[in-house]
Amino acid sequence: MDPLLTDLYEFTMAAALLAEGRAHAPATFSLFVRSLPPTRGYLVAAGLHDVVQFLREWSFDDDDIARLAAVAPFDRGFLEWLREVRFTGRVRAVPEGRVVFADEPLLEVDAPFAVAQLLETVLLTRVTFPTAVATKAARCRDAAAGRSVVDFGLRRAHGADAGMAAARGAALCGFASTSNVAAARRYGFPASGTMAHSFLTALAGNDPAGELGAFRAFAEHYRGDPVLLVDTWDTAGGVDNAIIVAKELASAGRRLAGIRLDSGDIVALARLARERLDAAGLTDAAIVASGGLDEYEIARIVAAGAPVDGFGVGTNFATSADAPTLETVYKLVALDGRPMAKRSTGKATRPGAKQVWRRPGFAGDVLALDGEPAPAPGAEPLLEEVDLDGEPGDAEAVAAARARFEAEWSALPPEYRHLTNPTRYEVEVSGRVKALSHGSFAAG
Repeated sequence: MDPLLTDLYEFTMAAALLAEGRAHAPATFSLFVRSLPPTRGYLVAAGLHDVVQFLREWSFDDDDIARLAAVAPFDRGFLEWLREVRFTGRVRAVPEGRVVFADEPLLEVDAPFAVAQLLETVLLTRVTFPTAVATKAARCRDAAAGRSVVDFGLRRAHGADAGMAAARGAALCGFASTSNVAAARRYGFPASGTMAHSFLTALAGNDPAGELGAFRAFAEHYRGDPVLLVDTWDTAGGVDNAIIVAKELASAGRRLAGIRLDSGDIVALARLARERLDAAGLTDAAIVASGGLDEYEIARIVAAGAPVDGFGVGTNFATSADAPTLETVYKLVALDGRPMAKRSTGKATRPGAKQVWRRPGFAGDVLALDGEPAPAPGAEPLLEEVDLDGEPGDAEAVAAARARFEAEWSALPPEYRHLTNPTRYEVEVSGRVKALSHGSFAAG
């Protein structure tokens, strides 16, 4: 990642800190979400793997220094200091896949002041969207109530990096597969796909009568069990043509994996399709729905009892459309061993390095100072020290995060998972944090 991909004020502040002799003062910064979007009862921590990879490689070479100098004037001493900058500090973080709540640090950084300050923007970019989209993935899966969910989001994501982050969030939170081939390869995630309307209109000569021939051609050349898109013209007729192809496949020792509905009244069309498929003996052919879906529409389809076996989610998932960002912040909480905080109206922060303790069974979390004892028997600390040299590969990291997510999410009581009106989760502030917040200390 380009080390210049940050806000200018990170460099100007670091330069001033160096000039003032404060650059090397030991500092602690805390990254957390101030408040959750209205319909979110929880968040799924994500992005830490990319943070670690960035910190491992972070440095400024001659070209980086020249490009920075061309953008804004800096003292030669600062530019020379940048040549030597590496991250040698400590990161404590909530492991990916765990459930977190507002005001709880997702990570804390201990490093020389100027170094930790330079990292602000990049750490926020590496954590904010991945956490938002992983949470969206968890909600879509929740709404599907045991049915499979597939990531179709790459084409509508806000750029290639966002598309990869969305697919990673999907893998982390238990989607069945992704249409994104690069993500499938990188994250050890099954790839899947069906067909586009353009294939059918082209091979059929834009004539509905040619749909059967187009289906046959696709099935002949597809190396696997095909899923046929049946709504290009008349959906009922498309289902009937898919049944013909299914029988031809069966005679050759193959099978039709299913059909996809991408438009219209999904509930009614799924019922029609299921009746016809079952009548033809194709009880194992799946019905997949797609087209503008999100957790709310999935929940509506499921509640209506539609015989849909899986959902493909794209635009609304990959952009986390109803909550496209989070109110993440990265704040100084300690400097030279002294607690630090800001007291701005509506944006006050709590001083001191933190730990979050979780009581068993999601019986409430406690935001405590780092080093405070557990508040109850069996309480578990969420922030763990990160091994910056021992982070696993992409696929291994996703697999571990997915295992954590499955265990954590299955234990989260349903009232906190409600899609529209979740119960607010209890995060208690320890007495020592309260006392420090109300006491006399240096503000910063």
